[in-house]
This record gives sequence, structure tokens and C-alpha cells, in this order.
Amino acid sequence: MKWSEQAWKAAEPVYQRILELDFVRALMAGTLSREKFLFYIQQDALYLVGFGKALAGIAAKLDNVEHSQAFLGFAGECMAVERALHASFLSEEAGPPPAPSPSCLLYTSYLLQQTHHAPLEVAMASVLPCFWVYQKVGNHILAHQDKNANPYQSWIDTYGGEAFAASVHKAITLCDEVAASCTQAQREAMTKAYVLCTQMEWMFWEAAWKLEAWPV
Repeated sequence: MKWSEQAWKAAEPVYQRILELDFVRALMAGTLSREKFLFYIQQDALYLVGFGKALAGIAAKLDNVEHSQAFLGFAGECMAVERALHASFLSEEAGPPPAPSPSCLLYTSYLLQQTHHAPLEVAMASVLPCFWVYQKVGNHILAHQDKNANPYQSWIDTYGGEAFAASVHKAITLCDEVAASCTQAQREAMTKAYVLCTQMEWMFWEAAWKLEAWPV
């Protein structure tokens, strides 16, 4: 069994909980409030800054030139597409960007900590949920939604589209290639990081539904 298959199986209960989130269900129905969606988009824009740094940091550590170029591509082209999508929703909004929510700061800090201090294969596993879970959620929404005038259709189409699917497949393949030469203990560490970051994906969407703020 490939490492990615083992990792997905280990995190699948968390993924199922993600599909049950009120945020995801309302997004799929097109009934999500503008306030909650904007909170999510603003926090995601902040998250992508850290995520991009993590991807670039992984690229710098990879000895395989093709692998390094792929991660630089993830940090560049994919980020540009997602930020353009953010701009399309935030263009009418005024005011300074918000501070990171507790969940956003936790997630980005963890990814950067993994990039700088964890073994390379573990850092790669840590960034994978942001690719794979988003694609799965996007595809789930596309398969089950009522497409009648959903105000968030462009977001849904981005993560459920073929272009994003190609990036996800590449990221999974690279992780599997690295995992193939790892010890059992190393693969288990990769899986642990993958599951933890899938849990943080759940936290990120739940934070948007609750409009999470610092308690003090």
C-alpha cells in the first residue's frame, strides 16, 4: 500500500467530520452568510502567506531538482490563482486586513515549524492536507450542490476543477516517492503530521463558522 493510501485512511474520520461542518454544508447550499465567508477568505489569505513560505522552504531543502521545481511551482502559480480568487471576493471590502485568528496562527505556525525543524518527509506530509482535503471537499460540493445562483460558485469551481486536481496529484505523487525510501518509523511520523494537519483543516473551517476571535 502506498503511503498516501495509508495516510488518507488514517485521516478519513476527520475528513468525514469536515463534510459535516455547518460551514461546508452552508457553502454547498449557497446559504452561507457573507460575513462568515469573508471571515474565511480573509483568514485564508493570511494562511496562504505562511503556507507559501512553507512550500518554498521545502523546495529549498529538496535535492531532487524536479521535486524542488514542483514545490516552487506550488508556492508560485497555485498561490497566484488562489489569491486572485480572494481578490475577486474581497475587492469590494475596505479596511485593513484582520489579525490571524487563533486557528489560523496555530496552523501556519505549525507548518513553518515543520519546515524549519522537522525531517523533510514530515514537512512534505504536513502541507499535503491543504491540497488533498480541499480537492476532496470541492469535488464533494460539486457532486452534491444545487448550482442555482450559488454566490460562491467560483470558489467551488477552483477547488473542484481539473487544474487544481493536477497539482494535488503531483503533491501526492511526490510524497509517495519520498515515503518509498523511508523507514517504517519515518512513514509513521509522516502520517501523524498528515492527520494532525487534517484536524487543523477542520479547525480552520469551524473557526470561520464561529467567527473565531481571541478570548482576551
